[in-house]
Amino acid sequence: MRLWPHRSLPVTGFVGIMGFTGCMFLVPLAPFIGTPVFWGLLPFLCAAMAALYLFFLRNYRDGELTEELIVWSDRIELVRHNPRSPDQFWEANPYWMRLSLHANRGPVQSYLTMNGGGREVELGAFLSPEEREAVYDDLDRLLKRLPR
Repeated sequence: MRLWPHRSLPVTGFVGIMGFTGCMFLVPLAPFIGTPVFWGLLPFLCAAMAALYLFFLRNYRDGELTEELIVWSDRIELVRHNPRSPDQFWEANPYWMRLSLHANRGPVQSYLTMNGGGREVELGAFLSPEEREAVYDDLDRLLKRLPR
């Protein structure tokens, strides 16, 4: 199972927003073209455009986060690929692992955790509550089919 965050804005939408924002910045700037005020406003508008661009890039980079869950009959492994830090690993024996969906307990609604191998880890922190419930159902069904 491979999980990743939802991308609500495709790259074409990003280009459109940047173009629209640039055009809207020209509206208050246009009357001052050819005056010293133009040169006073221009650096601030350019800085705002650069900040918007950098924030979008940061958002896209953060969206590269993925979680891979691999299940064998004798081992379950979770690998979290972080965009700006080293990968995180967790593994346990599926026989002793406990899968929990906390409806109203935890930092988010439908908090999904796996406990085993001496640790408890969160699964799908970036998913919506409905998506976490679906992952729980799929994973629970899979774990029940494993030979005991």
